[in-house]
Amino acid sequence: MAQADAAARHVPVLLQRCLDLLGPALQAPDAVMVDSTLGMGGHSEGVLAAFPHVRVVGLDRDPQALDLAGRRLAPYGDRFVAVHAVYDEVHAVLDGLGIGAVQGVLMDLGVSSLQLDEPERGFSYAQDAPLDMRMDPTTGPTAADVLNTYDERELARVLRTWGEERFAGRIARAVVRARARRPLERTGELVDLVRDAIPAAARATGGHPAKRTFQALRIEVNGELDALARALPESVAVLAVGGRIVVEAYQSLEDRLVKRTFAAGATSSAPPDLPVEQPEHAPYLRLLTRGAEQAGDDEVAHNPRAQSVRLRAAERVRPTPGHVARSAA
Repeated sequence: MAQADAAARHVPVLLQRCLDLLGPALQAPDAVMVDSTLGMGGHSEGVLAAFPHVRVVGLDRDPQALDLAGRRLAPYGDRFVAVHAVYDEVHAVLDGLGIGAVQGVLMDLGVSSLQLDEPERGFSYAQDAPLDMRMDPTTGPTAADVLNTYDERELARVLRTWGEERFAGRIARAVVRARARRPLERTGELVDLVRDAIPAAARATGGHPAKRTFQALRIEVNGELDALARALPESVAVLAVGGRIVVEAYQSLEDRLVKRTFAAGATSSAPPDLPVEQPEHAPYLRLLTRGAEQAGDDEVAHNPRAQSVRLRAAERVRPTPGHVARSAA
């Protein structure tokens, strides 16, 4: 029942494109892929079904996701292992499992279908719920904690930096005024507050007026971009030579980090005046996509959550000094 439930609730974004990009690396004997954002297991199921010899290590910080995906993928037996971890812990997770380098890494970033579809988790501005927004509801501060304890300047910084919100200052002032009367507790309260704080002309364009505020709070509560900034180089580091990494991002801040990490690895580090490039300066990544790929109209029609996806992929082409010990699976 849980297997069918997870499959019905989650349509993996650009699944076939992910399989096509990862496929050449996953042909290796005893290949291992890390699904760094397991969610409800849709991408992992696709890999396990398409490549019968591949093992998948699935990471997620959300215990509910691990439970649903674990039951969905139980038919694959010991070819799949789920681990409660954030993706910046990938190196430690693999060491703990006795796994060296891997042939594939897949990252499907942002909030998951499960988290959006569970109203009580507080991720959605479309339904009234407690102001939680924790991806791991067993630990850490909630969105209510952020809203009720950060000072006005810090709140404005969060909204401006993580939400790219033009009216961050106005919203932060409104939050401070509202919480002086009583603490903010519900998403519905926050939606009304944001709507009232934003000028009417601005509310008429750009989608839901609370979208950027909710994004900013979610990122702050879960430390998403800080974790991603650590996870991307770690994920590249655990790739075997010939291994491939595919990342799906859904907003510009995520995609910018992915782009920079891949570009750094695909660019020579040799000084401009060096007459001959030494091997240690050669690029260690090869880009597999030209810029960021988007979903086609057919996929968006079938799966609206693919609307904003930006997919990038790269291949490890040589070891680096800290990578030599991990160069064989």
